[in-house]
Amino acid sequence: MTLNYLSQGDIWRLAITHRTKLTYPEPVTTSYNEVRMQPADESGQSVLSSYLEIDPYEGMQQYTDYFGSRVAAFDVHRPHRELTITSATTIETFVPAQTPPAALSWDEMAVSGCEDRYEEYLASTPLTALDDELTTIAAHLRDAASPSDTGRAVCDWVYRTLTYEQGSSDIHTCAIEAYHDRRGVCQDLSHLAIGMIRSLDIPTRYVSGYLHPDAEAVVGETVTGQSHAWIEFWDGRWNAFDPTNAQPTGLRHVVAGRGRDYADTPPIRGVYAGPDATGNDVTVQITRLR
Repeated sequence: MTLNYLSQGDIWRLAITHRTKLTYPEPVTTSYNEVRMQPADESGQSVLSSYLEIDPYEGMQQYTDYFGSRVAAFDVHRPHRELTITSATTIETFVPAQTPPAALSWDEMAVSGCEDRYEEYLASTPLTALDDELTTIAAHLRDAASPSDTGRAVCDWVYRTLTYEQGSSDIHTCAIEAYHDRRGVCQDLSHLAIGMIRSLDIPTRYVSGYLHPDAEAVVGETVTGQSHAWIEFWDGRWNAFDPTNAQPTGLRHVVAGRGRDYADTPPIRGVYAGPDATGNDVTVQITRLR
């Protein structure tokens, strides 16, 4: 498929450096790890360069997982008290000059076969499960006009209902807990939106990646960015929407992975033999180059 660009004003070039450093009080003898920090080429983004640096390094295997995310798998079999993973990517984001497929009506969705094609994006997970109250609220948000309007209505409701608050949750917090606390981070808002939209029989998937924090970013200025999460719901096409910011995704968003929820797309996951980590230092630096 050939992608046509619009104008230079519709292209951003970003340099993204994502660094994670784990420290341990005593040597770790063995560790097994997977990393999902490297974006891939797809509609709306093109990778110009990408590398992954691991210290200590003893080899690495790379593959694409079931959901289409790039994965680097590596083991370390010598004693170490620190493990550092640095992903550096230069990427362009753009608006493809393509006419997207027409959005489906509710009647067309019912006969589209999406329940078979996207079964995994309709099923509830521990992080996206709802209680009776949330299921009822979702049903009231169902817009008779279209599935697309419904997806946006749910995202708008989540944005109005939950307050974004850094440090208010962890990776194990589920949608119900975030709702009852009325606060969360981007993954919590995404999990709640996913659960509610799925309950209305609209396939919805979790997206992990990066977000440049400044819509008016200065070219050449390096800023502290962030790992970010948003959603995509299907109504004949995949609609990307960021419930944390109550807007469709754009040139500032970079996709790194997709899945049913956060558990399918963590930046780093692993097991090791040794003491609990005493430090987990994560930084994301983003520079707009164009």
